Amino acid sequence: MEMKVVEPKVVYTTRLVKSEDLNHHGTLFAGRTAEWFVEAGFISAAKLVDPQNIVCLKIHGMHFTKPVAAGEIIRFESKIVYAGKSSLFSYIQVFKEGIEVPLVSGFITFIHVDENTKPASHYIEIEPHTAEDLALYEEAKLLKNK
Repeated sequence: MEMKVVEPKVVYTTRLVKSEDLNHHGTLFAGRTAEWFVEAGFISAAKLVDPQNIVCLKIHGMHFTKPVAAGEIIRFESKIVYAGKSSLFSYIQVFKEGIEVPLVSGFITFIHVDENTKPASHYIEIEPHTAEDLALYEEAKLLKNK
């Protein structure tokens, strides 16, 4: 199979924060954020390979900078920034309208698997073109061995 070279492309998803998404402090529960975070990363991987062949290996961290309240709409921006032989590294940022600094950011590793859930080559190579994408590529590359 021939290698497919792609550049990182942002995939957008949005969520309305409802009362059932809150913690005991009245702000967005980290567990709900993690669920949406993984889903956003998964969607960016599914734009490149069959979603039936993707499993989550590791959340490398979710860095929270600001709380989110009920009624706010948040936007998840995810993109695959690095690819190993069977791995895909997604970088996700979460934004709120009018705030330029991400509320949450981090990386997730997904693995492309065969029908027996064994790692399988996806034949994708990520080619960064911007300085930001190149920096994310290098950061994700370092995460590969952690």
